[in-house]
Amino acid sequence: MPEAEHYKNVVLGSGESGKYTAWTLAKAGERTAVVERGLIGGSCPNIACLPSKNIIHSAKVASLFQRANEFGIEAGPFKINMEGVRNRKRKMVEGLVQLHLKNYQNSGAELIVGEGRIEGPRRLEVALKGGGTRLLTSERLFLNLGTHATIPGIPGMAAAAPLTHVEALELGRIPEHLIVLGGGYVGLELAQAIKRLGSRVTIIERGPRLLAREDQDISDAMLDLFRAEGIEVLLHTSLLNVNGASGQSVRVKVERGGETHQIEASDLLVATGRTPNTRGIGLDKAGVELDDRGYIKVNERLETTAPGVWAMGECAGSPQFTHVAFDDFRIVRDNLRGGNRTTRNRLIPFCLFTDPEFARVGLSESEAGRLGVRYRLATIPMQSVLRAQTLSEFRGFLKMLIDEGSDQILGFAAFGAEAGELIAVVQTAMLGGMPFDALRDAIFTHPTMAEGLSTLLAGLDALK
Repeated sequence: MPEAEHYKNVVLGSGESGKYTAWTLAKAGERTAVVERGLIGGSCPNIACLPSKNIIHSAKVASLFQRANEFGIEAGPFKINMEGVRNRKRKMVEGLVQLHLKNYQNSGAELIVGEGRIEGPRRLEVALKGGGTRLLTSERLFLNLGTHATIPGIPGMAAAAPLTHVEALELGRIPEHLIVLGGGYVGLELAQAIKRLGSRVTIIERGPRLLAREDQDISDAMLDLFRAEGIEVLLHTSLLNVNGASGQSVRVKVERGGETHQIEASDLLVATGRTPNTRGIGLDKAGVELDDRGYIKVNERLETTAPGVWAMGECAGSPQFTHVAFDDFRIVRDNLRGGNRTTRNRLIPFCLFTDPEFARVGLSESEAGRLGVRYRLATIPMQSVLRAQTLSEFRGFLKMLIDEGSDQILGFAAFGAEAGELIAVVQTAMLGGMPFDALRDAIFTHPTMAEGLSTLLAGLDALK
């Protein structure tokens, strides 16, 4: 057993929360180590958020080539070079990794690449990637373990070696026919991108609609978009078994409407949820308890059941967005400085990066209904927004929920071009406690998407 090395802080996992915690504490002069098994900077810059949006933008460019005549451009035949698409993504990732390494160097935090396993309270053994082991002890331990794609226990699934988002983003070829299992965020983003890059795509969703947690009008609009792009969407469909090998030939048996069918394809992508990376690393030895789903139990200050141990990001059950993980870091950082920040009542926006995008902040109509919140609704089609006219991007709509008894903004949803940027305007107003008429009467630049907020709210009178 190697001799123990003592640190003020040890961070297990270099994702969004972990790396900022390490950099901040090390800059403050505290001896800090980060243990990371391979993805420098975590999933977001390597295999998730940023790489996927990189690929999605390549697919957007391909779709614009297909629409060239619509914009008055005469273009000849074009060809998708998937190796070129992949190389563009890899170049971005490599640049981000180098940026992270520079941040470690500049902050003074020590990056240790290897597999960490907890051997006792704030005591960590690391099997180094290059061989050998190290034993670390610390006054404080921060867990930023992340999650991984869930592979459902369907007969034949594991043997078929299906793609997850990780492998899908490394494709150097165009699948002849891709089956996507799951109608949530990851499945929809990748299904549309890969279809635009030249594949035939079939989505299998066991539920009655896509984006099951969103309002019915959003689900309907997304279904209409995908079918308009030639993507086959099978709802109310259960996958019974899988035969073959993804990347060569797969055959899936599905049940729909009481009847069974066989679907043959070249590739299978699984996008059915996430599983926390909490099993088998000795959390129990540190007194860190898990909930019944395998996520780390934390309080509203992100403190675990063990003294001196915090958990942040997805492994702590936080909403699975990088921007939430960053806020988890800020909560822990400020509380270590004597503050009293919590996870209560956070106003969390999100964006689905399909084309067009879908973004929302605050309450949806279905959530308001479940909570018994009464509201006024303002809605317009995207074609009423003049910026959308200039872009020839007419698909989608805007809607805002206003409290029935006040002028408070309860929620906002945008399905349309630049939706992810547009919700930031409304989120800022909500954070500032501004009434909806402040947006209605604001002077927005013409023509911008934000100007559409004035149009959206023009027919709504303030109560005050």
